[in-house]
Amino acid sequence: MLDLLPELGRLLKDDRAVAVATVVAVGGSAPRGPGASLAVDEEGTVTGSVSGGCVEGAVYELCRQALKDGHSVLERFGYSDEDAFAVGLTCGGILDVVVTPLPAGAPLRALLRTACDLAATGEAVALARVVRGPAAHLGAGLLVRADGSFDGTLGGRTDLDVTAAAEARAALDTGRTGTVELSEDGSHCPGGLTLLIESSVPPPRMIVFGAVDFAAALVRAGKFLGYHVTVCDARPVFATRARFAEADDVVVDWPHRYLRGTTTDARTVLCVLTHDAKFDIPLLEVALRLPVAFVGAMGSRRTHADRHRRLREAGLTETELARLRSPIGLDLGGRTPEETALSIAAEIVAARRGGSGVPLTGSARPIHRADLA
Repeated sequence: MLDLLPELGRLLKDDRAVAVATVVAVGGSAPRGPGASLAVDEEGTVTGSVSGGCVEGAVYELCRQALKDGHSVLERFGYSDEDAFAVGLTCGGILDVVVTPLPAGAPLRALLRTACDLAATGEAVALARVVRGPAAHLGAGLLVRADGSFDGTLGGRTDLDVTAAAEARAALDTGRTGTVELSEDGSHCPGGLTLLIESSVPPPRMIVFGAVDFAAALVRAGKFLGYHVTVCDARPVFATRARFAEADDVVVDWPHRYLRGTTTDARTVLCVLTHDAKFDIPLLEVALRLPVAFVGAMGSRRTHADRHRRLREAGLTETELARLRSPIGLDLGGRTPEETALSIAAEIVAARRGGSGVPLTGSARPIHRADLA
């Protein structure tokens, strides 16, 4: 459900009933992962998607039925040899989808409104709800904050709520969405309750160092991928809001000094576009020792070799140097700033998702990988 924020928040502010279908689990080659949601209000208006089109019609009808009878339902959609194009995933995958009605006054609806309000302020929240198990628990949910505090209940059992909240907080720490199996006494015991834990966290950061022409194109690519994008350069004549209007932040500071003082985490992406040793070396000394997701630097192969030599002389280890992706980007043959930004963005996605970067044509590797992130 949380992938529909803030659209869901606007729907819930009205008194109209809403039903939400959410992907619980996937198997094989499925177009969308756990947490993907589709909402239908009492007027039949649709928001979101669970499959990219494969089973939307059938899920829509399930939502309409849930609005009528008020009952949650868990449905499995898979490939049908007899009529693959009727209600099947023609890509060969399997989707488990839970449909939950949210009439006015429903406890889960109140939790979702709170989640929307918190997410709007940039606070990380997780929603844990029962999607499989005894009827008395189905649809029950907890709203969990980053500090471990929570609202709601999974059925009035404090021990179960505390265990579920701990699981949700662990998922929230890494921004994961997925399922957890618990028994009714709160222990890990498959076959009891299945919880779907959805995380809503602030967007990851992309910090672009170097206010060069390629940076403006990379800012646009980063925003398209959902990053909070910062441009940093020590030269005030180049690092201006007018040149980088689409960036979230434009910072005038020495790159290494800014990086030492700003907040980064395991999802942060650092792109060094200056290819100037006086900026690059001090910056990369800091960057390659931070637990961030990606560190890439622009430059020719000659520049790369010289950069490695200087960083070794500065005391970086081979393990630290191995984290540097340089020259940055995949080999797309591009030349323009936009083409270069696309190659960099493609490498960032491949690094995040474990992709190879090779064409899918002729490849036997699966298109969709099992991934809770």
